[in-house]
Amino acid sequence: MRQILLITDGCSNVGVSPVVAAAHAQSEGITVNVVGVLDQDEAEDYGAPEIHEIARAGGGLSRMVSLRELARTVQMMTRKTVMHTIQSAVNKELQQVFGTASIEELPPDKRGEVVRVIDELGETSPLQVALLIDTSASMKSKMKAVEEAIQDLMLSLQARQGSSRISVFRFPGSRHGAECAQVLEWTDSAAGLPSLFAKITMQGTTPTGPAIMHVIDFYREDKYGRDNREETDGMRSGNVG
Repeated sequence: MRQILLITDGCSNVGVSPVVAAAHAQSEGITVNVVGVLDQDEAEDYGAPEIHEIARAGGGLSRMVSLRELARTVQMMTRKTVMHTIQSAVNKELQQVFGTASIEELPPDKRGEVVRVIDELGETSPLQVALLIDTSASMKSKMKAVEEAIQDLMLSLQARQGSSRISVFRFPGSRHGAECAQVLEWTDSAAGLPSLFAKITMQGTTPTGPAIMHVIDFYREDKYGRDNREETDGMRSGNVG
């Protein structure tokens, strides 16, 4: 299962629409969740319409939260999306096998068996979460909370039985015009996060749509890299991203 988890505090203002980009992600099997981060003095509707539209187009969840709620929200959204993805797949199978549209339409004994399977898959299915972090200037005061939320997410994912990996991207990418940059390759450990965030310079515009497209390309390249690795006995010719 593949997710993009976008953490931002405002509206995009450069490049392709993030709603269009999120719809493109969903068409490639990548769910887009969005967390809008608010300071105490920011109105709840700040950036909210776009944030909700991005998540809707990406088949994911959206929340507007305060800094103190960020870590819990990130964990909840990640796990809830996993279960939703699995349940949607199971419902399609039920339609084909039993002619029913959902679990609720099954007899009680069958329903309990299916629920147990869904719970097990939720804990054992491989999961990849690409964290896409808004590092525009207005996010500067919020980055400590973002760092802590990512660390807590990684600890939560490590408790799963299945493989769980995160990768971290920032946007804008640099002072030299890059719209997005990968700052942490796939990992199952949060050990490198403190030094990672210490090096990030807050700056510039908010190219949310191009950043989402960049992560979609990264997922494509990662799949290509894994296919190559299988064909060459585990040897990989170059870095992804």
